[in-house]
Amino acid sequence: MTEPTVLHAMFTARPGAADRVAALLRDFAEVVRAEEGNIVFDASRLVDDPDRFFVYEVYRDEVAFQEHLSASAGVPFNAALQELIVEPASILTFLRRV
Repeated sequence: MTEPTVLHAMFTARPGAADRVAALLRDFAEVVRAEEGNIVFDASRLVDDPDRFFVYEVYRDEVAFQEHLSASAGVPFNAALQELIVEPASILTFLRRV
């Protein structure tokens, strides 16, 4: 059986941009959840630091994750996000279920 691809992304909104990041994520989450290979896409703000965001993602397998990366909706999302966050891009951490 093929293992799912599991990861989380973290990033920090620029000062004053957190609500715009949250809105962008809400819209993008609906698109990603509709992808055939997506199992979970949950975006959250840290309680103790609401400018920091945590996104937990699970895809059916590596092929589904690669399809997600090449989906047309990702390009405008990432371009808009990059303008609103401190880091040059989301910091991705890949996970393996135990």
